[in-house]
Amino acid sequence: MLTPEHQELARTVRRFADEVVAPASYEYDTARRLPMEIIAEMGRMGLFGLPIPTEYGGQGKDYMSLCVAVEQLARVDQSIAVTLEAGLGLGAMPILRFGTEEQKRTYLPALARGEALAGFGLTEAQAGSDAGATQTRAVLEDGWWRIDGTKQYITNSGTPITSLVTVTAVTGHKEGRDGTTKPELSTIIVPTPIEGFTVLPPYDKIGWHTSDTHPLVLDGVRVPEGNLLGERGKGFSNFLSVLDEGRVAFAALCVGAAQGCLEQAILRAKERVVFGRPIGDNQHVAFTIARMRSRVAAARAVMHDAARRIDAGMPFTEQASLAKLIGSEAAVANANDATQIWGGAGFMNENVVARHLRDCRILTLGEGSTEVQLAIIARSLGFEKSFGA
Repeated sequence: MLTPEHQELARTVRRFADEVVAPASYEYDTARRLPMEIIAEMGRMGLFGLPIPTEYGGQGKDYMSLCVAVEQLARVDQSIAVTLEAGLGLGAMPILRFGTEEQKRTYLPALARGEALAGFGLTEAQAGSDAGATQTRAVLEDGWWRIDGTKQYITNSGTPITSLVTVTAVTGHKEGRDGTTKPELSTIIVPTPIEGFTVLPPYDKIGWHTSDTHPLVLDGVRVPEGNLLGERGKGFSNFLSVLDEGRVAFAALCVGAAQGCLEQAILRAKERVVFGRPIGDNQHVAFTIARMRSRVAAARAVMHDAARRIDAGMPFTEQASLAKLIGSEAAVANANDATQIWGGAGFMNENVVARHLRDCRILTLGEGSTEVQLAIIARSLGFEKSFGA
């Protein structure tokens, strides 16, 4: 059901993934290093500019194009796929959606060329799903924002080409509809490097070893008042919109991981001979792979539906959560099944199946946990108190 243009993009990125990314994946995974040469090549291919308009240096394509590219990369290396997904969905898109014309022209061209990367500084020790608990503070003093706080689990925040991190911060207080005082949350662009902004050492993660992920400290960081991204006090609604959109590209990553596990299971089932015949001749193995295929088909269908809704300007919040929920669960299940079919060889880190097995675990947590997606879906069905107090 993809257009010819999308199909050609899928073939191009698939070939790049198989010929360039896959052969290097184990080496970089072991070294726990983001391969900047591969990121640079992705930039030259235009992947980081796919949904960015041409007037800002992008390719002017639709959001589906980004999802197509992310899926193909995730088949062989989730870390590379999430670098693209987060670089656009969480890095560049907030500026495109909410930035001023000056902010767009200042930051987007380098991001679109893949010459720079951006992070989205939302999560804190006590504020993830509960963003209202944000502790980072930004005070406006003589035309400058002074920002103090910490952030954690921030992707693309410490690479050699990281140019900015958009941070959420409390910029004041306002009265809620129920009469109570609530924090006023805003988003502010912090260019890097800058005095007072410290990137702490990377996390020792279970998976996604190649992906760049750091805790951050902002100690008296000063940026101009014009670095406010979007309207003051609209940070909460803006990042919810960013997360909704990002979840669709994240769902594409999940589909790619599930598809990669399916492809490896088929390969093993046809090539591995036990007791004189391929293991795929056993009904249990064949049926397991058939079920893996059904998961991919379902996850891809709902992801495509969400992406098409974005491109059509239709509401898509529920569809984004459905895509993320179904996709992440499909990827986890397929990784388990692929490992079982590969046997002991599937437990070796040299095998992409083993890397998928540990990488897939984050998919039910990142960009909104399974429980958050269930709450959003339940709320769309009329269960208004399914999430929060």
